[in-house]
Amino acid sequence: MSDNEKSGDRPAGERIAKLLARAGVASRREAERMIEAGRVKRNGDLVTTPATIIENLRGVTVDDQPVAKPERTRLFAFHKPQGLITAERDPAGRPTIYNALRNALPKGAPRLMPVGRLDFNTEGLLLLTNDGEFKRQLELPATGVPRTYRARAFGEVSQEQLEALSEGVEIDGMRFGSIEADLERRTGRNQWIILTLTEGKNREVRRVLEYLGLEVSRLIRTAYGPFHIGDLPRGAAQEVPREHVERFRSSLKQQGRA
Repeated sequence: MSDNEKSGDRPAGERIAKLLARAGVASRREAERMIEAGRVKRNGDLVTTPATIIENLRGVTVDDQPVAKPERTRLFAFHKPQGLITAERDPAGRPTIYNALRNALPKGAPRLMPVGRLDFNTEGLLLLTNDGEFKRQLELPATGVPRTYRARAFGEVSQEQLEALSEGVEIDGMRFGSIEADLERRTGRNQWIILTLTEGKNREVRRVLEYLGLEVSRLIRTAYGPFHIGDLPRGAAQEVPREHVERFRSSLKQQGRA
């Protein structure tokens, strides 16, 4: 701890990258990259470090455009179909979620960032928010927000094997944390499996099921925290009611104080 921090002389405010994320300009990591690329100024002067402490975004510009006052945090649920990339653009020219969102979102929707990702061939619930700091809270493994999936897989597996995943598993040198898995139903050698996890590592569900000798033919995310896909049609999006978002954010703060 520095002498300034010990003496209570730490400057008031927050890191500029965090405020830019909260304003929906970009995620905190993307905002840091913007600063490193020389795209962010304050009162005409180049911001040289994302650790710059400021009280508000007055006088801050990105690409010489003033940063708007932060909107309230908003959250949308999108039923992502298979065959879409969770990115703004794809070098290979494949369609992205934003191609579908142009028609799915209501008029006047803010700039939205996806919370985590769903693979090209994975479908189901994808949350989107205008608040980069909220996005980060939802994604961090330390926050422990559960994600639930339904997987259709071909092969042989027992309930005992699935229950053993609660202890975690190491695959090719990578450690995957506890996964709650249950066999929902079986037809011949095809089965539907329900899995709930909190880490959300890249291709985690597919890799774990393949490790058990299963071939995944369909993967659907059905829930993220308290938010469920319900009967939201494929390719459709809807806003999560404000009170539900605020209640959930309050629960995250309470967890952080526990």
